[in-house]
Amino acid sequence: MKKLMLGLVLLVGLGQAGCAFLGGAAVGAGLTGGAYEYNAHREMQQLEEDYRNEKISRAEYEKRKQQIEAGSIIY
Repeated sequence: MKKLMLGLVLLVGLGQAGCAFLGGAAVGAGLTGGAYEYNAHREMQQLEEDYRNEKISRAEYEKRKQQIEAGSIIY
């Protein structure tokens, strides 16, 4: 009986460790995605500023904007 209880405790403990790992991986992936979206936001702001200041042409603006939108969930 003691061996059965010990086995169950170990099994539950291993299961919880796996959940903690998956939770940590999910948080890490979420933070990475958030950082990527923030970078896309900054790039879009810089692109619009360059276009307003006439540093780039309309065609270049449209091309770069499509590239940013293709790699972003928000845009």
